[in-house]
Amino acid sequence: MPSGVGVGEHGVRVAACGVSRTLGGRTVLRDVSLVAEAGEVSAVAGGSGSGKTTLLHTLAGIRPPSAGRVRHDGGRPDARGLGYVPQDDILHRALPLAHSLRYAAALRGPIDGGVEAAVARTLAALGLTGCADRRVGALSGGERKRASIAVELLTRPRVLFLDEPTSGLDPAAAAELMAVLRELARAGTTVVLTTHAPTDLLRCDRVVFLAPDGRLAYVGDPRGLRAHFGVETEADVYAAVAARGASADAEREPELELEPELAALEAESAPAPKPASAVDRPAPQVDRALRQWSILARRDLELIARDRLAAAMLVGSPLVIVAMFAMLFRPGAFDPADPSPSGAAMILFWIAFGGFFFGLTYGLLQICVELPIVRRERLTVLRIGPYVAAKFTVLLPILAFADVLLLAVLRALDRLPGASWGVYGSLLTTLLLASAAALALGLLTSAAVTEVGQATLMLPLLCFPQVLFSGAFVPVPRMPVIGHTLSYAMTNRWAFEALGNDLDLPGRWAHGRSALGPPLLASYGDSFDHPPALGWAVLTGCAVLFVAATCAVLARRCPRAGG
Repeated sequence: MPSGVGVGEHGVRVAACGVSRTLGGRTVLRDVSLVAEAGEVSAVAGGSGSGKTTLLHTLAGIRPPSAGRVRHDGGRPDARGLGYVPQDDILHRALPLAHSLRYAAALRGPIDGGVEAAVARTLAALGLTGCADRRVGALSGGERKRASIAVELLTRPRVLFLDEPTSGLDPAAAAELMAVLRELARAGTTVVLTTHAPTDLLRCDRVVFLAPDGRLAYVGDPRGLRAHFGVETEADVYAAVAARGASADAEREPELELEPELAALEAESAPAPKPASAVDRPAPQVDRALRQWSILARRDLELIARDRLAAAMLVGSPLVIVAMFAMLFRPGAFDPADPSPSGAAMILFWIAFGGFFFGLTYGLLQICVELPIVRRERLTVLRIGPYVAAKFTVLLPILAFADVLLLAVLRALDRLPGASWGVYGSLLTTLLLASAAALALGLLTSAAVTEVGQATLMLPLLCFPQVLFSGAFVPVPRMPVIGHTLSYAMTNRWAFEALGNDLDLPGRWAHGRSALGPPLLASYGDSFDHPPALGWAVLTGCAVLFVAATCAVLARRCPRAGG
């Protein structure tokens, strides 16, 4: 890799002074002090549970320490000029590599020389030019690791933090990746990584070895590691540290090297920010939000278009469900001459549930599958509002198509009665709002779970209450108090009642020949007496509430650096 390509002009001196970190009542790090010098590769090593990733997060400023301080060049950690590569891939596997990098660069922009130049420069720097048009999911493990690093090099970071970058790679790929990181350091970027691989240690300039209780067991030149613990190989160091615990005479950096940082901590001062010029002044908040929304919406749309299975499910599932509805209900259920009051009520319920099901399933897998990407982008540039808005922008038109298709096919096949355009406009409004509320609930669930399997398990748990407490099978007036109370929280209830009011379900057979109609519909009490506007207001309120909760969950799970 050519020196200076894709990296910062000079690295950042990272110093930790007396850092401790407590998580869930357990102290993970204890009084850790170290320095990672600019232009070097520093490795944080140790056994499982020793606090390597926690220390990396603390050094990067992702999480503040419980005690002690971290300084970058004597000042507080700043997300600007920082690169962070987690263990998980931070690129969408369905997109070609160059496309993924263009979206990442556009989000982080403006970039010197433009997006295309930054992408070409970074691909060349990491030896990935030949992979530019290949789908990320088709890359080898080593190529995907380098691709994740490429995302961070787009903006020429001064310091790069990597969590287990060689994990899962074969020895040759791991050695190649470590050589790339050494070249980055020589070109001017400070590199700090965690590792559990003994072979990685000798490829670094400095090793920070943590004991099982989170204390420093060794800090210094990797070539002195074996002698310090009296073992024959680097692999034996892990067993020696586990057996000895924290070493009382652990090697530390000379106190002189930490004096500037300690002085800065005592003064609690950081370099004063430079006044923004007319050129580098941040764009207005609204403009930045709109710009992010536009980029994210385009990325989501391309993801759907390139994932054939996902696209087929989004378009095909409404077709299958509409076909099943057509086979389930007989024509003429609303015909006064041959009425079927129970069938009419069930048709309206399943229409309401169809809108709910479409929205829920569309949203349920949207966030959990890309949470590592969201978490990484959130550290520096991503704003939660535009991210969630982009999901709605792409998915709502597809939901609208599904809802229109549902109503149109059922009407064409005489499963719904003839009515004015105004009535069908009201039916469609109800269905769209029900779908939007369900989409918001799906996004909230997707943001809250940790993996795709959990999101899939949540589908029946979210659907069953909507079926049982909607008031279709057991009318709301006939429910016990607890069931009646729960029904108020069911969006399907409000959609069902609004649809029934639109088609005047209580009065449709009030004077007809059916002896069954009035008694059956009377069991619903005043359920269909509420105007559709009430249902619309409740559905809108639920959608807003779920969206706000989604934003809150994402903000908590994906904090900004220093947050």
